[in-house]
Amino acid sequence: MSNMPDSEGVLRLLLIGDIVGRPGRRVAQDWLPELRDSWQLDAIITNAENSAAGSGITEKIYGELKNAGVDMMSLGDHAWKRKDNLSVLADHPDCIRPMNYPESSVGHGSHIFEIASGIKIAYTIVLGRVFMDPVDCPYRSVDQWLDSLDDAVTIRIVEFHGEATSEKQAAGWHLDGRVTAVVGSHTHVQTADARVLPQGTGYISDLGMTGPYDGVIGREASPVLHKLLTSMHAPFTVAEANAHLCGVLLEVDSGSGRCLSIQPVDLPEGDIGHFSHEFVQR
Repeated sequence: MSNMPDSEGVLRLLLIGDIVGRPGRRVAQDWLPELRDSWQLDAIITNAENSAAGSGITEKIYGELKNAGVDMMSLGDHAWKRKDNLSVLADHPDCIRPMNYPESSVGHGSHIFEIASGIKIAYTIVLGRVFMDPVDCPYRSVDQWLDSLDDAVTIRIVEFHGEATSEKQAAGWHLDGRVTAVVGSHTHVQTADARVLPQGTGYISDLGMTGPYDGVIGREASPVLHKLLTSMHAPFTVAEANAHLCGVLLEVDSGSGRCLSIQPVDLPEGDIGHFSHEFVQR
């Protein structure tokens, strides 16, 4: 790893957590063009697997997110929940599904794209195996992916889509110094453990959700409570109120790929429903 560069050698990347339904799309479309300019962003990447009514993506939504400035997007365990997903994955290599699904699955498990300065960014998503569907080992899948990359592509980001915080943290330590960042997704709750690990890899257990927080992980509370209290089926409709845009802002050494800083992002749409990010200090 090289020494910290001057500002001209620093890239600013915004990684956005799971976009959920219309409220999540709304804040993403409203704010991303402004944020790209005001934060001088070099790239925007988002998980979009819940963007269509809470599950999946459509061609129309893909186009809307691209028009808002999203450079690439990922789908997680909902990759097969909607028929439209298959056409988006087949037709757009910048929308990827988990790499540790079978190779015969529709779509691609990683993507390399070039930003305006000519620098290339490699991105992949893998599924965890704890409390998730059976898939290939995410750690070995990432190891094989890293071995396949050209050494000139130094910015390498891994999205770990999983339930268990322990499994994600283990991935951070496994990949420290070998990738720019390991960012978790799937739980829809932003975690308070964003840090740069000792060998220069940015880490957070979960990016959080870009969507409505007056509900249960993006769904209306009433049907979720009905299911939990009665064990009877209820359709889980997307909530509407208190939308936030959540994720992280990475500052990256463009030469070495080292993460210089990782800052959580939480932008609420309204004046109420703010979360407390203040910690009691000794």
